[in-house]
Amino acid sequence: MAASGDEPVCLDYEYLYHPDLLKNKVAFITGGGSGICFTIAEIFMRHNCDTVIASRKLEKLVKSAEILEKATGKQCLPIQADVRKPHEIQNAVDKALQKFGKIDIVINGAAGNFLCLASNMSFHAFQTIQEIDTMGTFNVSKVVYEKYMKDHGGVILNITATQHYRGVPMQCHVGAAKSAIDALTKHLAVEWGPNGIRVLCLAPGPVSNSEGYRRLVSPEISEAVLREHVPIGQIATRSDIANIAVFLVSKAAGLLTGVTVVADGGQWMGSLKSWTNQIMLTKKPAKL
Repeated sequence: MAASGDEPVCLDYEYLYHPDLLKNKVAFITGGGSGICFTIAEIFMRHNCDTVIASRKLEKLVKSAEILEKATGKQCLPIQADVRKPHEIQNAVDKALQKFGKIDIVINGAAGNFLCLASNMSFHAFQTIQEIDTMGTFNVSKVVYEKYMKDHGGVILNITATQHYRGVPMQCHVGAAKSAIDALTKHLAVEWGPNGIRVLCLAPGPVSNSEGYRRLVSPEISEAVLREHVPIGQIATRSDIANIAVFLVSKAAGLLTGVTVVADGGQWMGSLKSWTNQIMLTKKPAKL
């Protein structure tokens, strides 16, 4: 079944991994009511993982949880929580532990974004993105660490982006927040590794049929044009990103921690159609 817009619609899923890869696991997923993180929740559940989805809008979460449970047969607990408010996260984690008794996986996916030049941006707007993305990631990670993972281990996967790898106009607020999360990931991986906790980042590029794609990509630009600027000629889908997330939180990735996995088909590095590469291709190659 194809998804329309950012509404939560379950996929006709084709398994890449064994269906029991995440059996008996519980995942706490922020931003799980829609978009990429909804699909992460769905595909985790299709691999026999129970989930908790948390965000600010309870009505949307409840609807999403019903869809997920009906499609997968697994349990999904919707909990209203603002990642900017530690006391709400503490309450949410307490409810999750009361329901499932454990949290094996955290997906920090709650995020905000918009297009704005730094010169036009209010102080409040810049601060808001730092609070949602950076502080939200820290808040959730710290609370789950203190309440469960400190004594039991687990995996924390932070969803970031690629804007901060090079200068991208109208994205300084996001670049600042995501680069902070990249750094935080390394620090937590070192500090919490002895507790049996892996901490990683997953950085998608453009993801079709996502909120970020609609906000950041002009309607006048077709996906075919975008693909021309991706070395492998492919724009990610939500299920592409979710499948990578399944791998990263599984035992198969047991030696990975403190790293960022970029899933953009090479887009941030530029393609042969970028102006710098076009200039290089006009040069006569050396004979060695």
